[in-house]
Amino acid sequence: MKLGIIGGSGLYDLEHIKDIKSVKVETPFGSPSDELVCGTIDGVELVFLPRHGKGHRILPGEINHRANIFALKKLGVTHVLSISAVGSLKKKYRPMDIVVVDQYFDRTKRSADHTFFGNGIVAHISMAEPVCPELFKTAFKAAKISLDEIFPGKKGKPAVHKGGTYLNMEGPAFSTKAESMVYRSWGMDVIGMTNLAEAKLAREAEMCYTTVAMVTDYDCWHPDHEHVTIDMIIKNFTTNVKVAKLMIAKMIPMMKSVKGKCKCGSALSAAIITSPDFVGNEFRKSMSPIIGKYLPVK
Repeated sequence: MKLGIIGGSGLYDLEHIKDIKSVKVETPFGSPSDELVCGTIDGVELVFLPRHGKGHRILPGEINHRANIFALKKLGVTHVLSISAVGSLKKKYRPMDIVVVDQYFDRTKRSADHTFFGNGIVAHISMAEPVCPELFKTAFKAAKISLDEIFPGKKGKPAVHKGGTYLNMEGPAFSTKAESMVYRSWGMDVIGMTNLAEAKLAREAEMCYTTVAMVTDYDCWHPDHEHVTIDMIIKNFTTNVKVAKLMIAKMIPMMKSVKGKCKCGSALSAAIITSPDFVGNEFRKSMSPIIGKYLPVK
Protein backbone atom coordinates (compact mmCIF):
# COMPACT_ATOMS: atom_id res chain seq x y z
CA MET A 1 0.00 0.00 0.00
CA LYS A 2 1.32 3.44 -0.95
CA LEU A 3 -0.66 6.60 -0.16
CA GLY A 4 -0.76 9.47 -2.62
CA ILE A 5 -1.84 12.88 -1.34
CA ILE A 6 -3.01 15.63 -3.69
CA GLY A 7 -3.31 19.09 -2.20
CA GLY A 8 -1.36 22.24 -1.38
CA SER A 9 2.37 22.39 -0.71
CA GLY A 10 1.71 23.23 2.95
CA LEU A 11 0.75 19.62 3.55
CA TYR A 12 4.32 18.41 2.98
CA ASP A 13 5.62 19.75 6.26
CA LEU A 14 4.63 16.73 8.32
CA GLU A 15 6.38 15.64 11.48
CA HIS A 16 8.27 12.35 11.50
CA ILE A 17 8.43 12.06 7.71
CA LYS A 18 11.61 10.26 6.63
CA ASP A 19 13.53 9.54 3.45
CA ILE A 20 12.22 12.66 1.71
CA LYS A 21 13.09 13.07 -1.94
CA SER A 22 11.63 14.92 -4.91
CA VAL A 23 10.98 12.93 -8.07
CA LYS A 24 10.43 14.28 -11.56
CA VAL A 25 8.05 12.04 -13.49
CA GLU A 26 7.28 12.20 -17.21
CA THR A 27 4.12 10.66 -18.63
CA PRO A 28 2.57 10.06 -22.08
CA PHE A 29 0.32 13.03 -21.26
CA GLY A 30 3.11 15.47 -20.46
CA SER A 31 4.39 16.70 -17.13
CA PRO A 32 2.40 16.66 -13.87
CA SER A 33 1.80 19.84 -11.92
CA ASP A 34 5.21 19.64 -10.28
CA GLU A 35 7.80 17.24 -8.93
CA LEU A 36 6.35 14.65 -6.59
CA VAL A 37 7.64 14.48 -3.02
CA CYS A 38 8.17 10.97 -1.65
CA GLY A 39 8.76 9.87 1.94
CA THR A 40 7.71 7.47 4.68
CA ILE A 41 5.96 7.80 8.02
CA ASP A 42 5.79 4.85 10.39
CA GLY A 43 6.65 2.47 7.57
CA VAL A 44 3.92 3.76 5.24
CA GLU A 45 5.13 5.16 1.90
CA LEU A 46 3.71 8.54 0.91
CA VAL A 47 3.75 10.54 -2.31
CA PHE A 48 2.72 14.22 -2.25
CA LEU A 49 1.61 16.12 -5.35
CA PRO A 50 0.89 19.89 -5.34
CA ARG A 51 -2.23 20.13 -7.51
CA HIS A 52 -1.58 23.70 -8.65
CA GLY A 53 2.22 23.43 -8.60
CA LYS A 54 4.53 24.94 -6.01
CA GLY A 55 3.56 28.56 -5.48
CA HIS A 56 0.01 27.87 -6.77
CA ARG A 57 0.76 28.94 -10.35
CA ILE A 58 -1.59 26.65 -12.35
CA LEU A 59 -5.24 27.56 -12.97
CA PRO A 60 -7.84 24.84 -12.30
CA GLY A 61 -8.55 24.62 -16.03
CA GLU A 62 -4.84 24.27 -16.78
CA ILE A 63 -4.19 21.31 -14.47
CA ASN A 64 -2.93 18.28 -16.35
CA HIS A 65 -4.99 15.76 -14.39
CA ARG A 66 -4.04 12.86 -16.64
CA ALA A 67 -0.34 13.47 -16.05
CA ASN A 68 -0.92 13.91 -12.30
CA ILE A 69 -2.78 10.63 -11.82
CA PHE A 70 -0.54 8.73 -14.27
CA ALA A 71 2.55 9.93 -12.36
CA LEU A 72 1.10 8.70 -9.05
CA LYS A 73 0.29 5.33 -10.62
CA LYS A 74 3.76 5.10 -12.16
CA LEU A 75 5.27 5.57 -8.69
CA GLY A 76 3.21 2.70 -7.33
CA VAL A 77 0.53 4.67 -5.48
CA THR A 78 -2.47 2.49 -4.58
CA HIS A 79 -4.60 4.95 -2.56
CA VAL A 80 -5.20 8.64 -3.27
CA LEU A 81 -6.37 11.17 -0.68
CA SER A 82 -7.42 14.46 -2.28
CA ILE A 83 -7.62 17.50 -0.03
CA SER A 84 -9.16 20.65 -1.48
CA ALA A 85 -10.87 23.92 -0.62
CA VAL A 86 -14.57 24.17 -1.50
CA GLY A 87 -17.49 26.53 -1.20
CA SER A 88 -20.60 25.49 0.71
CA LEU A 89 -23.97 25.33 -1.03
CA LYS A 90 -25.91 24.50 2.12
CA LYS A 91 -26.26 26.34 5.40
CA LYS A 92 -25.31 23.27 7.43
CA TYR A 93 -21.83 23.19 5.87
CA ARG A 94 -20.14 26.09 7.62
CA PRO A 95 -16.74 27.60 6.81
CA MET A 96 -14.07 25.45 8.53
CA ASP A 97 -16.29 22.34 8.33
CA ILE A 98 -15.10 19.23 6.48
CA VAL A 99 -17.19 17.28 3.98
CA VAL A 100 -15.93 13.81 3.06
CA VAL A 101 -17.42 13.70 -0.42
CA ASP A 102 -19.06 10.58 -1.89
CA GLN A 103 -20.53 11.92 -5.17
CA TYR A 104 -19.60 14.36 -7.96
CA PHE A 105 -21.51 16.38 -10.54
CA ASP A 106 -19.77 17.59 -13.69
CA ARG A 107 -20.23 21.18 -14.88
CA THR A 108 -17.00 21.31 -16.90
CA LYS A 109 -16.40 21.07 -20.65
CA ARG A 110 -13.30 18.88 -20.42
CA SER A 111 -14.53 15.27 -20.59
CA ALA A 112 -11.81 14.33 -23.10
CA ASP A 113 -9.21 15.30 -20.49
CA HIS A 114 -10.87 13.15 -17.84
CA THR A 115 -9.91 9.79 -19.36
CA PHE A 116 -6.74 7.96 -20.34
CA PHE A 117 -8.55 6.40 -23.28
CA GLY A 118 -9.48 7.54 -26.78
CA ASN A 119 -7.48 7.75 -30.00
CA GLY A 120 -8.47 4.25 -31.04
CA ILE A 121 -9.06 2.50 -27.71
CA VAL A 122 -12.36 2.69 -25.84
CA ALA A 123 -13.11 1.99 -22.18
CA HIS A 124 -16.17 2.71 -20.04
CA ILE A 125 -15.64 2.56 -16.28
CA SER A 126 -18.40 2.50 -13.69
CA MET A 127 -18.70 5.74 -11.71
CA ALA A 128 -21.95 5.03 -9.86
CA GLU A 129 -20.00 4.96 -6.59
CA PRO A 130 -17.03 7.21 -7.41
CA VAL A 131 -15.06 6.99 -4.17
CA CYS A 132 -13.45 4.02 -2.46
CA PRO A 133 -15.73 2.97 0.43
CA GLU A 134 -12.80 1.85 2.60
CA LEU A 135 -10.69 4.97 2.07
CA PHE A 136 -13.82 7.09 2.54
CA LYS A 137 -14.47 5.58 5.98
CA THR A 138 -10.82 5.91 6.99
CA ALA A 139 -10.67 9.58 5.95
CA PHE A 140 -13.92 10.38 7.78
CA LYS A 141 -12.68 8.75 10.98
CA ALA A 142 -9.32 10.53 10.81
CA ALA A 143 -10.95 13.90 10.10
CA LYS A 144 -13.31 13.52 13.06
CA ILE A 145 -10.51 12.59 15.44
CA SER A 146 -8.43 15.53 14.21
CA LEU A 147 -11.16 18.13 14.75
CA ASP A 148 -11.91 16.72 18.21
CA GLU A 149 -8.21 17.03 19.08
CA ILE A 150 -7.72 20.55 17.72
CA PHE A 151 -11.02 21.92 19.10
CA PRO A 152 -11.55 19.90 22.31
CA GLY A 153 -14.95 20.58 23.86
CA LYS A 154 -15.30 23.87 21.98
CA LYS A 155 -18.91 24.93 21.46
CA GLY A 156 -19.77 25.43 17.83
CA LYS A 157 -16.53 23.82 16.67
CA PRO A 158 -16.18 22.73 13.02
CA ALA A 159 -17.95 19.53 12.09
CA VAL A 160 -17.16 16.60 9.80
CA HIS A 161 -19.95 15.56 7.43
CA LYS A 162 -20.11 12.01 6.09
CA GLY A 163 -21.04 12.16 2.42
CA GLY A 164 -22.02 14.95 0.07
CA THR A 165 -22.06 15.88 -3.60
CA TYR A 166 -19.19 17.91 -5.02
CA LEU A 167 -20.24 20.08 -7.97
CA ASN A 168 -17.22 20.56 -10.23
CA MET A 169 -17.49 23.92 -11.97
CA GLU A 170 -15.13 25.14 -14.69
CA GLY A 171 -13.66 28.28 -13.13
CA PRO A 172 -11.43 30.15 -12.73
CA ALA A 173 -14.05 32.79 -11.85
CA PHE A 174 -16.33 32.01 -8.93
CA SER A 175 -20.07 31.44 -9.48
CA THR A 176 -22.57 34.13 -10.28
CA LYS A 177 -25.33 34.35 -7.70
CA ALA A 178 -27.76 32.91 -10.28
CA GLU A 179 -25.52 29.88 -10.80
CA SER A 180 -25.07 29.40 -7.07
CA MET A 181 -28.83 29.47 -6.49
CA VAL A 182 -29.43 26.94 -9.29
CA TYR A 183 -26.82 24.57 -7.84
CA ARG A 184 -28.55 24.85 -4.47
CA SER A 185 -31.92 24.05 -6.08
CA TRP A 186 -30.35 20.90 -7.52
CA GLY A 187 -29.39 19.73 -4.04
CA MET A 188 -25.62 20.07 -4.50
CA ASP A 189 -23.56 20.24 -1.31
CA VAL A 190 -20.19 21.81 -2.06
CA ILE A 191 -18.56 23.42 -5.08
CA GLY A 192 -15.00 23.27 -6.40
CA MET A 193 -12.97 23.23 -9.61
CA THR A 194 -10.74 20.14 -9.58
CA ASN A 195 -11.79 16.87 -8.00
CA LEU A 196 -14.09 15.21 -10.54
CA ALA A 197 -11.29 14.61 -13.04
CA GLU A 198 -9.11 13.13 -10.31
CA ALA A 199 -11.86 10.74 -9.26
CA LYS A 200 -12.51 9.52 -12.82
CA LEU A 201 -8.84 9.07 -13.68
CA ALA A 202 -8.03 7.38 -10.37
CA ARG A 203 -10.83 4.90 -11.09
CA GLU A 204 -9.41 4.19 -14.56
CA ALA A 205 -5.99 3.74 -12.94
CA GLU A 206 -7.56 1.28 -10.48
CA MET A 207 -6.51 3.32 -7.46
CA CYS A 208 -8.63 3.89 -4.38
CA TYR A 209 -9.66 7.56 -4.21
CA THR A 210 -11.52 9.86 -1.85
CA THR A 211 -11.98 13.63 -1.44
CA VAL A 212 -11.77 15.54 1.82
CA ALA A 213 -13.36 18.90 1.10
CA MET A 214 -12.38 21.76 3.42
CA VAL A 215 -15.14 24.40 3.45
CA THR A 216 -13.80 27.95 3.18
CA ASP A 217 -16.89 30.00 2.28
CA TYR A 218 -20.60 30.07 1.36
CA ASP A 219 -19.96 30.69 -2.36
CA CYS A 220 -22.14 33.78 -3.05
CA TRP A 221 -25.67 32.65 -2.22
CA HIS A 222 -25.83 33.30 1.55
CA PRO A 223 -27.53 36.65 2.35
CA ASP A 224 -25.77 36.99 5.72
CA HIS A 225 -22.22 36.28 4.57
CA GLU A 226 -19.77 38.04 2.28
CA HIS A 227 -19.35 36.73 -1.24
CA VAL A 228 -16.39 34.40 -1.70
CA THR A 229 -13.02 36.09 -2.20
CA ILE A 230 -9.46 34.82 -2.50
CA ASP A 231 -8.60 36.50 0.84
CA MET A 232 -11.43 34.58 2.50
CA ILE A 233 -10.31 31.28 0.99
CA ILE A 234 -6.66 31.75 1.93
CA LYS A 235 -7.51 32.80 5.50
CA ASN A 236 -9.72 29.79 6.16
CA PHE A 237 -7.66 27.27 4.18
CA THR A 238 -4.51 28.26 6.09
CA THR A 239 -6.27 27.18 9.27
CA ASN A 240 -7.60 24.08 7.51
CA VAL A 241 -4.04 23.03 6.61
CA LYS A 242 -3.37 22.43 10.29
CA VAL A 243 -6.38 20.12 10.43
CA ALA A 244 -5.42 18.39 7.17
CA LYS A 245 -1.86 17.71 8.35
CA LEU A 246 -3.11 16.18 11.60
CA MET A 247 -5.69 14.16 9.67
CA ILE A 248 -2.97 12.70 7.43
CA ALA A 249 -0.92 11.80 10.50
CA LYS A 250 -3.96 10.08 12.02
CA MET A 251 -4.67 8.19 8.79
CA ILE A 252 -1.19 6.65 8.55
CA PRO A 253 -1.64 3.94 11.23
CA MET A 254 -5.23 3.38 10.08
CA MET A 255 -4.06 2.64 6.54
CA LYS A 256 -2.22 -0.43 7.78
CA SER A 257 -5.53 -2.04 8.70
CA VAL A 258 -7.33 -1.26 5.40
CA LYS A 259 -8.51 -4.67 4.25
CA GLY A 260 -8.54 -4.08 0.49
CA LYS A 261 -12.02 -5.53 -0.03
CA CYS A 262 -13.11 -2.75 -2.39
CA LYS A 263 -13.45 -3.19 -6.16
CA CYS A 264 -11.24 -0.21 -7.09
CA GLY A 265 -8.32 -2.43 -8.03
CA SER A 266 -10.28 -4.20 -10.76
CA ALA A 267 -12.21 -1.27 -12.26
CA LEU A 268 -10.87 -1.92 -15.76
CA SER A 269 -11.43 -5.67 -15.76
CA ALA A 270 -14.57 -5.42 -17.89
CA ALA A 271 -14.29 -1.80 -19.04
CA ILE A 272 -12.05 -1.99 -22.12
CA ILE A 273 -14.29 -2.53 -25.14
CA THR A 274 -11.79 -2.33 -27.99
CA SER A 275 -10.61 -5.67 -29.37
CA PRO A 276 -7.01 -6.42 -28.28
CA ASP A 277 -6.13 -7.01 -31.95
CA PHE A 278 -6.61 -3.28 -32.57
CA VAL A 279 -4.39 -2.11 -29.69
CA GLY A 280 -0.84 -1.63 -30.89
CA ASN A 281 2.35 -2.24 -28.96
CA GLU A 282 3.24 1.44 -28.83
CA PHE A 283 0.03 2.26 -26.96
CA ARG A 284 0.39 -0.83 -24.75
CA LYS A 285 3.92 0.19 -23.79
CA SER A 286 3.15 3.84 -23.10
CA MET A 287 0.05 2.96 -21.07
CA SER A 288 1.53 -0.04 -19.30
CA PRO A 289 1.01 1.32 -15.75
CA ILE A 290 -2.73 1.63 -16.50
CA ILE A 291 -3.53 -1.31 -18.83
CA GLY A 292 -0.51 -3.59 -18.50
CA LYS A 293 -2.25 -6.41 -16.66
CA TYR A 294 -5.03 -6.53 -19.25
CA LEU A 295 -3.15 -5.66 -22.45
CA PRO A 296 0.52 -6.52 -21.96
CA VAL A 297 3.15 -5.64 -24.53
CA LYS A 298 3.26 -8.36 -27.20
